[in-house]
Amino acid sequence: MKITTSKGRTRERRRTAVGLLFACSALVSPAIAQTQSPFPPREGSLPTVTGTAAASSATVPGSTVATQTDINATGVVGDPNRNDPNVTTGTIPGNSRTAGIDPPYEEDLNQPYDQTLDPGSEPIDAQEQPREPGDPTGIRLGSFLLRPSVNQSVDTEITRSSGTKTQRDYLATAIRGTLSSDWSRHSLTVTGEGTFERNISGGDRGERPEANINADLRLDLADDTVAHVTGGYRFTREDDYDPNAIGGATTQSGVNEFTGGLSVERDFGKVRGTAALDLSRASYTDAKLSDGTVLSMKDRNNTGIDGRLRLGYELSPALIPYVEVATGHTFYDRKRDNSGYARSSQSYAARTGVEFDLGEKLRGEIGTGYEFVDYEDSRLKSVGAVTFNGNATWSPQRGTNVNLGLRTTVQDSTTAGESGWVEYQLTAGLAHEMRDNLIARLTGGSTLRDFSSGNSDETVWVAGAGLTWAINRYLDLTGDVEYERADGGGSDESIVRAGVGLTLKR
Repeated sequence: MKITTSKGRTRERRRTAVGLLFACSALVSPAIAQTQSPFPPREGSLPTVTGTAAASSATVPGSTVATQTDINATGVVGDPNRNDPNVTTGTIPGNSRTAGIDPPYEEDLNQPYDQTLDPGSEPIDAQEQPREPGDPTGIRLGSFLLRPSVNQSVDTEITRSSGTKTQRDYLATAIRGTLSSDWSRHSLTVTGEGTFERNISGGDRGERPEANINADLRLDLADDTVAHVTGGYRFTREDDYDPNAIGGATTQSGVNEFTGGLSVERDFGKVRGTAALDLSRASYTDAKLSDGTVLSMKDRNNTGIDGRLRLGYELSPALIPYVEVATGHTFYDRKRDNSGYARSSQSYAARTGVEFDLGEKLRGEIGTGYEFVDYEDSRLKSVGAVTFNGNATWSPQRGTNVNLGLRTTVQDSTTAGESGWVEYQLTAGLAHEMRDNLIARLTGGSTLRDFSSGNSDETVWVAGAGLTWAINRYLDLTGDVEYERADGGGSDESIVRAGVGLTLKR
């Protein structure tokens, strides 16, 4: 018979409690181990998966982070050393620790390293946008980037006029370039192109060189005030069917145009105001007649100054209606031209329209109004006309761009007793990316000349097509064909041009 004393019963209870304690510890330890992250901390810009709720905003895409509810189930919340900075918690140095959630960290070398070898354009941080591939072309010039190109082509031109046919073959060299700044504030953009021709055969037809360069300096004066200082130069040669062209000339007069301007744009809440001042200078070269003589055109040289004010109201960021008034004066170098007429003039204009911006799909503006030009010579009739002006860029789908333009101007005449005419121009261009390295182009345009003297109106039609094949990053193969026709106003002429060339770009 076994007699159990009080001390023996106490020792037996202690043994039972210790046994239960070890049994519970054996069951709890595997659960704690399952909540620990198998990924070791890494130095660098990539954050570590720590298993805390705070780290979920900086985790690697595709990784899984334990929630706070899961962690609390392990009993880690009761860590008495969570406020001790010397205790290892598995967090990244510099990152804040989430209050009450400090799981221990263990490194398991047997687990796979879950990270792609080439992350590509994936963001390195949840708050950073994906990196876009850079364009390798261009020449860095300090804080500017220059993108030049040179095209050399072999062309042919066939002209039919008044029942006669002439043809010339020529070489054309086109140089183009864009210079843009990379400043933290303000910006400067310079664009230029020039085409030089050299006849191979059919030298009786005049060569038609062209040049155009424009510069735009944008000044960020304040948060809601922007100023633009512009300047430009353009050289063209008048067409044989131009109303001011010299009949029977082998080389028509060349036109040198210089432009400059200053504009200031200011936002007053939803109201937008613009004030602009433009200067222009036109200088004409001599025309060469078929008998070899030279005819001076200096009586046509003139200088113009124009000012305009525009006021718009923002109905929405995509729709801004506006009203605009403008006035200008044209000064001719000579008081009277070769026919004895004083052609200096004063112009007035009023317009209304709307600016629209629907993002990358469609943006531009369109407006209509009235313009009136009064000449200094009382014998010259004033010219007044309804005007239409606008431009639009439309992208119906990726890789396809459509450009539309509408412009109305009043041109001065050189014919004795005639003041001038109203010219309406409509242009359109389509570019479609057929493949990554093949672009197709379509162009078209129409010009209507409305003469105030009652002469028959003249219409000019232009249509063209072209292909550009990118052989590699720096070399393109181009092919173009164009048809041009002038009807009315005493003109009946058609021109067909075609050429193929190579473009070297950088």
